[in-house]
Amino acid sequence: MTGNLSPDWQQQAAHHQEKGEYSQAASLYEQAIETEPEITSYYWHLGLLLLLQGKEEDAQLTWLSAMMEEDANSSNRAAQELFEVLTAEAVRQQEQQALELAWLIRQHAREVNPTNLDNLFKIIDLSLELGTFKGENLAELGLIQLLNSQEATVEPNLLLSVLKKVLHQAPLEPQIPEFVEACVPYADPAKEFVEIVLDACKEKITYSEARPLLATRLAKICLTMGVERLTILKHLALFYQQANQHKQGIETAQESYALSNTLLDQIQTSSLLLRGLLHAGGYWEQAFSMFQEQQQLLSKLVTENPSSLDIDATSNLITATFYQPYFRDDLKKNRALQNQVIKMIQSNLQTQWQLQGEDYPNKRQFTTPINSKKVLRIGYLSHCLKRHSVGWLTRWLFKHHNHEQFQIYAYLFNYKSQEYDPLQEWFVQQADQAYKLEADSLKIAEQINRDNIDILVDLDSISHYITMQVMALKPAPVQVTWLGWDASGLPAIDYFIADPYVLPQEAQEHYREKIWQLPEVYVAVDGFEVATPTLRREQLNIPQNAVVYFSAQAGKKRHPETVRLQMKILAQVPNSYFLIKGLADEASVQAFFTHIAQEEGVDSNRLRFLPYVAKEEIHRANLAIADVVLDTYPYNGATTTLETLWMAVPLVTRVGEQFSARNSYTFMKSVGVSEGIAWSDEEYIEWGVKLGTDQELRKKVTWQLWQSRQTSPLWNAQQFTREMEKSLLSNVGEIH
Repeated sequence: MTGNLSPDWQQQAAHHQEKGEYSQAASLYEQAIETEPEITSYYWHLGLLLLLQGKEEDAQLTWLSAMMEEDANSSNRAAQELFEVLTAEAVRQQEQQALELAWLIRQHAREVNPTNLDNLFKIIDLSLELGTFKGENLAELGLIQLLNSQEATVEPNLLLSVLKKVLHQAPLEPQIPEFVEACVPYADPAKEFVEIVLDACKEKITYSEARPLLATRLAKICLTMGVERLTILKHLALFYQQANQHKQGIETAQESYALSNTLLDQIQTSSLLLRGLLHAGGYWEQAFSMFQEQQQLLSKLVTENPSSLDIDATSNLITATFYQPYFRDDLKKNRALQNQVIKMIQSNLQTQWQLQGEDYPNKRQFTTPINSKKVLRIGYLSHCLKRHSVGWLTRWLFKHHNHEQFQIYAYLFNYKSQEYDPLQEWFVQQADQAYKLEADSLKIAEQINRDNIDILVDLDSISHYITMQVMALKPAPVQVTWLGWDASGLPAIDYFIADPYVLPQEAQEHYREKIWQLPEVYVAVDGFEVATPTLRREQLNIPQNAVVYFSAQAGKKRHPETVRLQMKILAQVPNSYFLIKGLADEASVQAFFTHIAQEEGVDSNRLRFLPYVAKEEIHRANLAIADVVLDTYPYNGATTTLETLWMAVPLVTRVGEQFSARNSYTFMKSVGVSEGIAWSDEEYIEWGVKLGTDQELRKKVTWQLWQSRQTSPLWNAQQFTREMEKSLLSNVGEIH
């Protein structure tokens, strides 16, 4: 070579490029082109160096000038050379975390070779890393169209990696289903593809973002893969049920149960089928039959007492006993089975974690003396700190906590990131430290342990498997369950917070956790927001002088024997009507109520089935239409009862022995109202009739309820918070 260039000029140029000295490197290539203008590769590198300097137009002109010199036979080769130069530099820039530059270079590489799928997927990957990805990018890049043509190839691991990120970061983009479907022919291994899609559908799309219909669409795409049919059907049944597509949810659960050959699969799919039947609301005969089968399966499991179940199998068992209290009010039997199952689950989880080298149980000794000046760190763990019953009730404790004595940590998993939830954001702001976490139990437990939490409060119990996994890891020295459900029975949990009415002293023998009795009531609120009512009697063709009974509960709480008692009340109260509201399958619930009404001699024209309302504030306002609310049994209302009492509507409740059959009782005791508390089926009917026929009695109860707003501990969340904090300070040292 002639001129001023040294023999190693290309190495020098590469050195300058690596150091970011792009103008010096470009100068060397410009000199080389002057000397050897026929070497096209020099133009590729020079254009790249100009691009790296931000001279995008000059770069394009440089490449174009060389391309124009190529004939038809050599142009493809030249384009491939340029493509390789660009993609190699994109890799280097990405390794140096220059993501925007890497993205820009790959965009230019796409112009050179628009059908290279690997490059297109890497552009999407970079967009995701940069936080700039939008669903329309898939169409703009021609990615979906190219995938559908099946005329190109893509590196399988790259496809799966990008698919996982897309579903995690942008699951609600409208192009996602089409993109997932287009990826199917390239998915290898197919099983991993299915796992990625189902994981995103369950935790991210269905639970975090509340888009179960989208999850059903994606799960049905997975069915076309020809693998993991039972696994897919389990998920699909759940998604249908969450989407309130009750018939499809039941049918899919039935198919999954029929395909189940192992005991563990049979237990899981029987739980899914029970869930579908109960949530639909009108399938109690089938539900009772399925419940008996499931009880036998669980008894067999307890007898076998397996000790080497993997984490997935164990996790699927966590909610297996969830529906027991909806079928029967049997504290001894329900608690015994649940305690046995949950103990076995914890043992298996800990065995698997130890095999994987995960040993997180907290070894710190909790030695804080009473009256210590140390600020206690209280952690609250839940997937419900948002617009959810648990969220509405927990917020008052967060509002009134004494931050001089307590540091409040909130661990929110299944965080709703794609849609604004004001209550969720309120919790984030109220806590001293809040975490928006993925549904990963090990990572959550690690964070709790790093935060040196003194007392960890579980708000979910067995309603979510992630919470139970975290609690089983024992990331805090003292662990407590409160509010969200009955106690789990998990040996790693020390206390269950209750009160003397919801769980009297004699209930302790049935609980593994120590029952931590608050002096008056186990929850309190300062009230509820109320909107403008949307219901009037004339809209429902109900006379102004009629007696209106009301019940707003999910289908799973409508035990047929309690519905029969409600019909007996209507039969004895002339000119009475029953308003029925709640999430369930509309047709099956109407048929269910109508059938029992006819058996009890009640004209079904006296029943009114109300539509679901979008906001809780409207539901509360509409309670004003009712003269009397009839509670459910053996699973009472909780939040619905609090709302009823706040709106000063008389309530009839049947008191049982289990926690879920005593919620309304403890709330009514707190507001000082005994009228409507029934200890038997006969008393339930008597109170229903008496409150329906005695207008003066209703007025008396209503007045008592209005007055209770000023006097009852149920409506004094600040006082409740002080009692809770006092208990935290005085009781946490017992077991340590």
